[in-house]
Amino acid sequence: MSKQNETPAQPRLPGRKAQAARNDGLILEAARAVFLDDPTAPIAAVAERAGVGISALYRRYPSKEVLLRTLCHEGLRRYNAEADAALEDSDGWRGFVGFLERVVDADVHSLTVRLAGTFTPDGAMLPDVLHSGEVTEELVRRAHATGRLRTDVSALDIGLILEACAAITMPDQARTAELRRRVLALMIDGLRTEGDLPGPPPAPGEFAWRWERKA
Repeated sequence: MSKQNETPAQPRLPGRKAQAARNDGLILEAARAVFLDDPTAPIAAVAERAGVGISALYRRYPSKEVLLRTLCHEGLRRYNAEADAALEDSDGWRGFVGFLERVVDADVHSLTVRLAGTFTPDGAMLPDVLHSGEVTEELVRRAHATGRLRTDVSALDIGLILEACAAITMPDQARTAELRRRVLALMIDGLRTEGDLPGPPPAPGEFAWRWERKA
């Protein structure tokens, strides 16, 4: 085979760094499962579920607050990545609908619903928070431009839709995903329909209260 067609080998992390990266992935996956089930669970429950020592966890996340903040920040980054990808679609409506479907499938907003108010957001999250608002506004603008999105839907309505889907939970994960997609399909049909919606859309900052640290 020609060397021109060969795929360059990916650099391998040294042993300790590779192990740390694996542990980090296990910790975040475990933290998501533990804290979505019970936000008040101790950090030791995360270490136990991840199969790592508590000292290994604390080396990466010195407190439960840092772990919760990181978990939510990762969800925010996933949201932004899906929104950025949707903006690459030349069809504004198709990009908008695909974005909603992928974010619901990724279950990003369960973190918002369950973990808001359990930690104090820090400045490191601010650029991603601002970006999420910008890309959501652009997705809605592009969907409006197609003439297929009802004119009285605002970007802040999107959070309500996603949180409503995230609120659906069943003991079986596959059934949860199926029902969330079903409800989202009903909502998307509603987004296409003209008519008057009751009450105004959410106001900017209207939901900021829930990120205030609970006593």
